[in-house]
Amino acid sequence: MKKCIAILGAGESGAGAAILAQSKGYEVWVSDTGKIAPIYKQEFQSLGIPYEEGGHNAEMILECEQIVKSPGIPSDHPIVQAAIARGIPVVGELEFAYPYASGRFILITGTNGKTTTTMLTHHLLQEAGRDVSITGNVGKSFARMVATETHKINVIEVSSFQLDDMYQFRADTAMILNITPDHLDRYYNHFQNYANAKFRIIQNMREQDAFIYFQDDDVISKGILSRDLGMQQWRVSLENEVRNGAYFKDNALYFTQDGQVIGSFSTEDTLLRGPHNMANVMCAIQACLLEGLAVEEIKKGLATFKAVAHRLEFVDEVNGVKFYNDSKATNVDSTRFALSSFHEPIVWIAGGKDKGNDYSLLLAQVKKHARALVCLGVDNQKLVDFFGPHLPVYDLKSMPEAVNLAYEKAMGGSVVLLSPACASFDLFRNYEDRGEQFKIAVAAIKKSYAESKSLPS
Repeated sequence: MKKCIAILGAGESGAGAAILAQSKGYEVWVSDTGKIAPIYKQEFQSLGIPYEEGGHNAEMILECEQIVKSPGIPSDHPIVQAAIARGIPVVGELEFAYPYASGRFILITGTNGKTTTTMLTHHLLQEAGRDVSITGNVGKSFARMVATETHKINVIEVSSFQLDDMYQFRADTAMILNITPDHLDRYYNHFQNYANAKFRIIQNMREQDAFIYFQDDDVISKGILSRDLGMQQWRVSLENEVRNGAYFKDNALYFTQDGQVIGSFSTEDTLLRGPHNMANVMCAIQACLLEGLAVEEIKKGLATFKAVAHRLEFVDEVNGVKFYNDSKATNVDSTRFALSSFHEPIVWIAGGKDKGNDYSLLLAQVKKHARALVCLGVDNQKLVDFFGPHLPVYDLKSMPEAVNLAYEKAMGGSVVLLSPACASFDLFRNYEDRGEQFKIAVAAIKKSYAESKSLPS
């Protein structure tokens, strides 16, 4: 068997793995069942990396001594099963790159909030002058970074799909933000399988390593009770004081060690909003404290970090109405957090491709915060039927119509919140497209309002 690595999937993850494999002297064969994006084709061609698209050449792939698969490819895929049957190791891109990497590793996972927390952790470290990278499920692939750069600290966002294919990777600091139902089709509709995948983030950790977790999450708490954890544990809570970790009280974030407060931050120190973001902020700060950052360094970094695009992102204010773009909220739990993030009354825009949502989980927050629901999707009947008895509901099919109606229904001091709780693929290319169209519609409203104010009376 020749010294060859097959790369399954030719997105950013696969491209990074291919570049790293070639740099380490392997023959590389890249295979994708779909169309490969032109940017990656050009990259493969310039580096002389052979590839195929539109299908897998099983003969070529199964001649290789190792397979690196992209996270989007499930383990029960026929070509993966054929490789396993032949005894060919199949790993993920992060696992493949790990032996070649250097520095410390901060791994961050969770059903919601991964990207915000990863970017905040990286931002705080970078603003404090630390030599730090950001990779994984955000930005460039980990393997690409390993092939071209070295850093003392590596902040890595990891999904459950990536964790499924990691075996020897060890985090110096691991973080689980929350675990709620998602991607269950990938886990044979067994939520525990998904939860177990998230807990793979702590495998291989040593006594000196640090595990940061949100202790208010029942799934995380139960998962911890069923495991023998030998590493340091740093708890984060919105509800209770903790002996080692962080807690929220009276609009402030307190950090403790051995029962003593070692630092505190006001909620005014950050531009992020909502209790879920306070939990994310505490997790990020805790990781940075463990890396040796001082409280004042962290405060300086917090002041310059803005919400990630499409994640409870403040867009603009027009005539006393504030617009927030939370298009990334593609599940019920994300939307529940968003609705609870405001004291002002909300005109809520929701809808899209329903993923079997249980809207009863939102009802308490909707009754408390929302004054109207504007549905935006091809088929909004489920939303209309469920929320219709509780508040005014409007059924629309285009973003400009939805935003204009929401603006009309909002009053001074109100919020228009796009937090769909659904996938975007019925009307939009992806959640980014949905969020950008929301921002375009808001800009049009602002322009119209400005023009009306400039007209002579």
